[in-house]
Amino acid sequence: MPDSKNRNFVQVAVATPLRNFFTYSVPKSLAGELRSGQLVEVPFGKKMCRGIIYEFCDRPEAGKFSIKPIAQIVEHEPVCNSAMLRTLKWASDYYLTPPGEMIFAALPPRFRKRGAANGIKATLTASLERKLEVDQIAEIKKRAPLQAKLLESLNQEIRVDVSSLAFLGSSVRQALHALEQKGLVRLERETRRREPESPDLPLPDEVVSLNPQQTQALACLTGALEKDEYAAFLLHGVTGSGKTEVYLRAIDHALALGKDAILLVPEISLTPQLLSRVTGRFGRLVAVLHSGLSQGERLDEWRRLQRHQARVAVGARSAVFAPVRKLGILVIDEEHDSSYKQSERLVYNGRDLGMVRALQEQACVLLGTATPSVESYSNASKGRSKLIVLPQRVQQRALPQIEIVDLKKELPDPIERGHTVGSVLADALAKTLDRGEQAILFLNRRGYSSFALCKDCGQSIRCTNCSVALVHHRAEQRLKCHYCGLNIALPKKCPSCESGRIQMFGLGTQKCEEEVLRRFPGVRLIRLDSDSTSRRGALHKMLSKFAKREADVLIGTQMVTKGHDMPGVTLVGVLLADLSLHFPDFRAGERTFQLLVQVAGRAGRGDKPGRVVIQTLLPEHESIVLATRYDLEEFYRQELNRREGLGYPPFRRLLLVRVAHPNKQTASELAQRVAKSFQAESRGQIQLLGPVVSPLAKIRGRYRYQMLVKSPTVEALHQVALIVQRRIRAPKDAKILFDVDPVDML
Repeated sequence: MPDSKNRNFVQVAVATPLRNFFTYSVPKSLAGELRSGQLVEVPFGKKMCRGIIYEFCDRPEAGKFSIKPIAQIVEHEPVCNSAMLRTLKWASDYYLTPPGEMIFAALPPRFRKRGAANGIKATLTASLERKLEVDQIAEIKKRAPLQAKLLESLNQEIRVDVSSLAFLGSSVRQALHALEQKGLVRLERETRRREPESPDLPLPDEVVSLNPQQTQALACLTGALEKDEYAAFLLHGVTGSGKTEVYLRAIDHALALGKDAILLVPEISLTPQLLSRVTGRFGRLVAVLHSGLSQGERLDEWRRLQRHQARVAVGARSAVFAPVRKLGILVIDEEHDSSYKQSERLVYNGRDLGMVRALQEQACVLLGTATPSVESYSNASKGRSKLIVLPQRVQQRALPQIEIVDLKKELPDPIERGHTVGSVLADALAKTLDRGEQAILFLNRRGYSSFALCKDCGQSIRCTNCSVALVHHRAEQRLKCHYCGLNIALPKKCPSCESGRIQMFGLGTQKCEEEVLRRFPGVRLIRLDSDSTSRRGALHKMLSKFAKREADVLIGTQMVTKGHDMPGVTLVGVLLADLSLHFPDFRAGERTFQLLVQVAGRAGRGDKPGRVVIQTLLPEHESIVLATRYDLEEFYRQELNRREGLGYPPFRRLLLVRVAHPNKQTASELAQRVAKSFQAESRGQIQLLGPVVSPLAKIRGRYRYQMLVKSPTVEALHQVALIVQRRIRAPKDAKILFDVDPVDML
């Protein structure tokens, strides 16, 4: 950051909801030692807090508050360099979020806690100072039996983790310290890096040669890398076209030039297989960053990048903040995926922020996908990024044939039907299993039944905290809320009319699992959803098992639709393709199209051709029909025409404002106040829709209202929103979320 000539005052970002920096003086004891980006401790109110020095500043005008001095430096080495600070300041301004919250979001969670900055795991080890004779140990045993046991367990040549000796009793540490004082045992503290669990997935036997399209794509990227300037690329490659190999070779070229790399994936579920390939290529130079790591693991991986011990960061959304020293290329895989957007509490889009970071650091950014987002496709068509196309699968493999099955004809009663798998898909699955091949079945709904319904009064059993029906999980015979986690036993009587005629309706992955096991005895099946993968390491184990051909069928939610390269899969079945079409969201058609193309791409990636069966109640919907034809150009043409007529991105900029409060009346009144404030400041620059009750009207005990603000420019949105933010004083327990470029409309 450019520093002021006056080095006696600094602006510090503190993790607080207030949207400003805070000025502190530089004490004489720290004169000349402070730098932008350092982690410091500062007095804040009546307590001490962690903060990040943003920049030096002039003395502020005298006010009623005295300027307090910085208490101490926590990290002498800056935890954010100047380019990262600029990026985070941009993010704070753009997403209308407090700068302190945004800056600390870029750092390991441990940095927020006082006394936990270093976070180095120190293991206490014990070993014998000298070898003792049997009679010497026997003599000690008479006076101190536990000490004797420890002496028998220890070896002079090997250091033993003291925690592994806990089985000998609760006083192990005291006994070891007594033996240390006698000169019989050596106690030492050994620091160890906490390594994230490594995925055990098969890798290609050798690096494949590139086809002409891949070679041309790589040439574009390597040429840009050598220029040391910002360049943006959209790599649109069909599923199985070898995008990952292009990523890896571009990263390899960046490393050869002395530059570092970041590779983003949208979800942790995509990380294991990709991480296997990246670590197989770059080994110890790879660090992994995502929310599935423990805080200690995440800090250790972050440290490796900061110290340049690792030069390739791989991870989900938050890895966009990875502290690589000299960013050369930032790859955003599956750039279209909505998981890159964080829409709760601290709002930001990892994909868009990655492009800004690349611009700030004069690096290359590569967006890769088989189904570009409408916005990215539009940007490429306008020349804001360079479009690179991989139109064919590697080794001339054909895209799988897709067949649409009309469930209205095949299963006339879709609500109470006995099967989730229709006859066409069942026949295809039987043939696949007979040939010893693998299949993936996709259903974007977990649980057993969608809801429990009273057949007398027609009321569903609903969550008391959220305005949603509880989902039946048959294995536990429980009803669960997938939003707040409410978990209750299946009631014997209806809460509304006390009738005993409660029946389950709808379907979920558990029901599909049960049916496949019943209809195909002996099938080896894995169910992949957030219920089955809740235990640490479960996801890696399941994917590894399927990749090694130790299972025949993989059933799952969106977790199975993208990123997995399983050559044994020749059949993909979509059980209910139109589920995502019914969401009250202008992107519903786009998401359905993307999901179908992505999941279809899991089939036929090996030597054998693939087949896809799509079951749907809407066989003529354009998103489904165009997905079966892989007709991206026609889909984008129709979608862009529709959005232009309705005034949605990329033709208008959006701001979603959501208000929530435990009291419904208070929430409604606050939403009306916010809306009136927007209307008062609009001056013809914005269009306001709402406020209305949110599609999910109540979540975790809070009633929700929302409004959508449209404008031709984001500057107009910011200008009005900042005024509204300053003007509105929310009541206690209220939450107001300003979501710029919203993705979640529910």
